[in-house]
Amino acid sequence: MDPDDGLVHVLVIEDDRDVSALLKRHLTGLGCRVTVADSGEKGLDLAFGDPPDMVIVDILLPGIDGREVIRKLRADERTKHCHLVVSSVLDREDLVELATHELLAKPFRQAAVARLLASYRSSLSQEE
Repeated sequence: MDPDDGLVHVLVIEDDRDVSALLKRHLTGLGCRVTVADSGEKGLDLAFGDPPDMVIVDILLPGIDGREVIRKLRADERTKHCHLVVSSVLDREDLVELATHELLAKPFRQAAVARLLASYRSSLSQEE
């Protein structure tokens, strides 16, 4: 969480503008600071420049796909702590090897986004 404002910083890496706008609206409404990137490359640049608390990554991205984004986030000291969430239309079984914290299946509803945030906040309180 951002020590200045207490907001959870979420980075959304999603090439579909409608999906990223919907996620941003839901997350902002839930009290998050949201940054959006429309490609894996831009997402990595943003994550390394201002490490977020949570990253929601689409798997099917142009250029560097979501799988590679997740590997790079996990490997870097600045971002290895991030709570990683895969956002995808793919089946959960196709994503097991990624070992992310959670899956946000598409299409999603606001309640699913709220559950993600609640799960993240719960994990914080368990670490304390």
